[in-house]
Amino acid sequence: MKKYSIGLDFGTNSCRSLIVDVSNGSELASHVFPYPSGEEGVVIDSSELTLARQNPADYLLAIEAAIIEAIKKAKLASSEFDSKNIIGIGVDTTGSSPMPVDADGNALCFNKKFKDNKAAMVWLWKDHTSFSEAAQITELASKIRPQYLSKIGGTYSSEWFWSKILHCKNIDTEVFEAAYSWVEICDWITAVLTGELSPQKIKRSICAAGHKAMFNKSWNGLPDTEFLETLSHGLGSLRERLYNQTYTSENLAGTLSKEWAAKLGLLETTAICIGAFDAHMGAVGAGISAGSLVKIIGTSTCDIMISSNKNKLNDIPGVCGIVDGSVMNDHYGIEAGQSAVGDIFLWFVKNLVPDKYGKSIDEKFINLEKAAAELKPGESGLLALDWSNGNRTVLVDVRLTGLLIGQTLHTQAHEIYRALIEATAFGALTIIDRIEKYGVEVKEVVNCGGLAVKNSLLMQIYADISGLPMKISRSEQTPALGAAIFASVSAGKNSGGYNSVQEAQKNMSAISKVYQPGSDNHNVYKKLYSLYSQLHNSFGANDWSGKMFNVMKELLSIRDAVRSNKVC
Repeated sequence: MKKYSIGLDFGTNSCRSLIVDVSNGSELASHVFPYPSGEEGVVIDSSELTLARQNPADYLLAIEAAIIEAIKKAKLASSEFDSKNIIGIGVDTTGSSPMPVDADGNALCFNKKFKDNKAAMVWLWKDHTSFSEAAQITELASKIRPQYLSKIGGTYSSEWFWSKILHCKNIDTEVFEAAYSWVEICDWITAVLTGELSPQKIKRSICAAGHKAMFNKSWNGLPDTEFLETLSHGLGSLRERLYNQTYTSENLAGTLSKEWAAKLGLLETTAICIGAFDAHMGAVGAGISAGSLVKIIGTSTCDIMISSNKNKLNDIPGVCGIVDGSVMNDHYGIEAGQSAVGDIFLWFVKNLVPDKYGKSIDEKFINLEKAAAELKPGESGLLALDWSNGNRTVLVDVRLTGLLIGQTLHTQAHEIYRALIEATAFGALTIIDRIEKYGVEVKEVVNCGGLAVKNSLLMQIYADISGLPMKISRSEQTPALGAAIFASVSAGKNSGGYNSVQEAQKNMSAISKVYQPGSDNHNVYKKLYSLYSQLHNSFGANDWSGKMFNVMKELLSIRDAVRSNKVC
């Protein structure tokens, strides 16, 4: 009898459900539910451009709609399918996306008093309003608790748990004081499904806690009360209302509550695994193993590696964290990433690409890719920095912005589009170089997400710039697949699942395509990467000093040489 698991992937703009055959990873059905609130699911504020919040009521609507519709599609796809044979549900979300809750674990914005208060909503990962608080945390920790920074790359980010809570305390005392606790949405959504919402009883993810909340067993969990109180008077009292125990995603959060079982038409014995962030579960869905770097490419990117916890692992400055168990049991999870990739391309097409490339956004993307693919590396004379939404790794600085140099009165949109793709690839290589510098070998890169599957130009450029083959995960929905894999493990062998993540991966994940680097292109890109690194360090590194006179001239020299060879 076939068994199935469900992965729920709560993204920035929508929730995707995925029903997977546990035996072989085949994807029976999927459904996407766009969040109805805000602008494409994100609650924004025109007076504060770095603000990004979400309405947790959208998640509740998404659970029901995404699962029920996927079940309907699965029944049409296979006469063998029976929803009663769904053995588990896994949840992945964006992060860090914490939310203030009351003593019963309900979202604070569900209270009529705070219904329209943005501070009482989910503080989405891409909310950067707390950049000054992040700097304050970094400064204090470097002085009195340097160990807190050692496992998160040396700098605390405005995208993370404590900086957002501190910013809430600074700007809206009423919300801060009304909040009994704060919960990452990957923990809250799994709690909703199990029916156990009490903040003290919610099983918290080590993935979220370790990478974003400075949780580490070596200093007894979360930052100590003295540190938090020194950071801001009154913040220390929150610690006892949070948590002191965390879990890896192989573990069972509970089983489906009676209420949700009735809504979804599933059994109450359905296993709900511990939630985690999308990139970490996506890495598992892509088949991550030691030596492989998994890139989840979407609006932003997240890069994930693992290393056995039996071996010593050096701290790596500038990464988003090294956390034991954040990806899978018995392994350190290494997280890095870029704050914007797909968002950069979408911004460009929406705002700056003329109609000669097409009337719709989709048409423009198709025609830009065709035209950009005709160009050789360096032919445009352009070079860009991929910091349109700040820098996540390795500089960890949200106050950095994008840059394009080399444009002339003859520059065309498809040339800029290619330069933007190249910029994100240079940023990706910068991360690889940093990780390898500190002793972790990158043997292969596995890419997943819609951009990796659909944009062949993007992947070929990534291969040419890095000099590494770019593997593409078979699944276009690796975070949801990873969640489904964890669901099958938490359900256990006796229910038709698996005993370990590795066992599940062997059957449920695979590679569909490989892009090989071209040596000629790689040689040109090495020259461009040197110039990118010069820009990267000059604008991003506080201790850099040097001249920039050569950059534009060398870009022109490369351009002219490439064009001359192309004509010949």
